Amino acid sequence: MQSLEAELEEARALDTDDLADAIESIGFECTRCGACCKGEDEDDHTATVFPDEVRELEASDEYDGDYDWRDVARPMPYGLSETEDGDLEGETFEWALQTDDCGDCTFYEEDESGTGACVAHDDRPLICRTYPFSVALAGTSQPMGEAVDEEGVVRAHECEGLGRDISRADAQDLAHALKERAVRELEEAIAVRDEYAPADPDPGEVVVHDSEGAKRIDGTPLEE
Repeated sequence: MQSLEAELEEARALDTDDLADAIESIGFECTRCGACCKGEDEDDHTATVFPDEVRELEASDEYDGDYDWRDVARPMPYGLSETEDGDLEGETFEWALQTDDCGDCTFYEEDESGTGACVAHDDRPLICRTYPFSVALAGTSQPMGEAVDEEGVVRAHECEGLGRDISRADAQDLAHALKERAVRELEEAIAVRDEYAPADPDPGEVVVHDSEGAKRIDGTPLEE
């Protein structure tokens, strides 16, 4: 298996024209069905968000400073255990977009006709900008769905928007975002690895390890 550093170099060397070709070959147009923003069965919606993306959503003029870290992000649930009171505790890695009581993304809304919309669309994270596509490199979010190109680098998750016409300009925009996401995910994975130190949280406490170190659930550094 290649090192994360080697995978990062591969991500940086990705040709966006090739990525755009793959995207254009299958086609895509968002139908605003909301499937990528909703929880599934009993599982809450889970989409990785980088620390700087959390801060961008916090600081967005659209929300007039009404959001704090916990409004935007929650600890990634993997590796955490549940206390007798139903709270989570333990250590985990990275952040997920916050969810509402239904398990849907907190930024997702539907109008009376059932058409979905992201209220943070202009500031949405890279994982949302690139859905339903991903790049199959170790250290990036696990690719789901079928390979789009012959090399199997670009994958497409099941989505009703696939197979629809897409302009070359939109395919290129998506390709640039897809490459940026792959690079960012690998940079984050390397930084998390390098910054990690066991935190030994107290009972009932959650510690999140991200590229900036160990944090509490409100995003403040653990050592403060």
